[in-house]
Amino acid sequence: MIDIPITPDLVRGALELERTDHGLLPHRLPARARAQFPDAYLASVEAQPSGVRLAFRTRATVIELDVLPTKVIHPGFPEPEDGVYDLLVDGHLTGRSTATVTGTGTGRPVRERTARFTGAPTPERTTRFTGLPDREKDVEIWLPLREITELVALRADAPLTATSGGGRRVWLHHGSSISHGSAADGPSTTWPALAATRAGVELINLGLGGNALLDPFTARAMRETPADLVSVKIGINLVNHDLMRLRAFGPAVHGFLDTIREGHPGTPLLVVSPILCPFLEDTPGPIAPHFDGGRLTFRSVAVPQDGEDGRLTLTVIRDELTRLIAHRDDPNLHYLDGRALYGEADYAELPLPDELHPDPAGHRRIGERFAALAFGGHGPFTGTGDRKGAVDRDRALGR
Repeated sequence: MIDIPITPDLVRGALELERTDHGLLPHRLPARARAQFPDAYLASVEAQPSGVRLAFRTRATVIELDVLPTKVIHPGFPEPEDGVYDLLVDGHLTGRSTATVTGTGTGRPVRERTARFTGAPTPERTTRFTGLPDREKDVEIWLPLREITELVALRADAPLTATSGGGRRVWLHHGSSISHGSAADGPSTTWPALAATRAGVELINLGLGGNALLDPFTARAMRETPADLVSVKIGINLVNHDLMRLRAFGPAVHGFLDTIREGHPGTPLLVVSPILCPFLEDTPGPIAPHFDGGRLTFRSVAVPQDGEDGRLTLTVIRDELTRLIAHRDDPNLHYLDGRALYGEADYAELPLPDELHPDPAGHRRIGERFAALAFGGHGPFTGTGDRKGAVDRDRALGR
């Protein structure tokens, strides 16, 4: 086996790589953004590498990756299963594995301890893929979507070369836990990953579980990130946290979009409203977990009448987004009602297991529909493109 240095050009889908005592830790928000929020939960979520993958070309038939994972454990909730690694060969899912302990390990220190979660110490682990085709091929290893993962060492039985994405357009997406991939069965089968594969684009997934909250630091991170296509899925977390009232919502959306436009003035920009969530359609948050016979579900602690004082519901958010986007003077700004991705008929056929998040079949349906509505036909992301978005960004920043 050949020891392969893990260099930044091997890693795609991260906004920043932190050099640690053990290796490289991918981040989905840059250091400037991380310095501007006090929430330890967001600190754990942005470091969960949803959409982050190693990408290279090789004829190797055996590949090993050493990692140092940190599980995020919520008090009162079951401990999450071991993170899943997906192996794609020439764009096709070929293998799926977890990382196993291969030695005594040293155990990593606990990252945070708060009322909301604990970072569980774990020893160094190895994920191993064998039986790959003995020919030159493009290989991607997608990292676990809900497990903080430090990259320690990489080995293969043949040399490898980093790949750059082959000139494909870059799609930058921001959303909530559904975009992050909650309840998906693997990192390459979240709905954004599936849509990106179908459309043949490079994904940067800024889906942040519990934290799609119109934060200015997220908008600034998106402004600074080169992209040819940009989308933001807005609404569900604002209701879940009962974070703001209607008076604040509209200006916050305008500010978020204005900031993105500073770096992407002519880039196709798609705003997506929430998918159907029956218990929040006409009832505001906040929400709380509920266990019924061992089954975890979520429910609102409010009642519909509470929405009369300007508190947000999903219906209010969709109406306001429709009005707001129609009045912005922006020919490259588009709107998609999230119920076109998952609506009442879908809920009847594929109900939300916890009343909030779609299951793996739901992710597949949403990914297929997004690919068709955004990238197909006359969708806002249609066309092969000429990397205009990245050019626009550099021009706007004076480069």
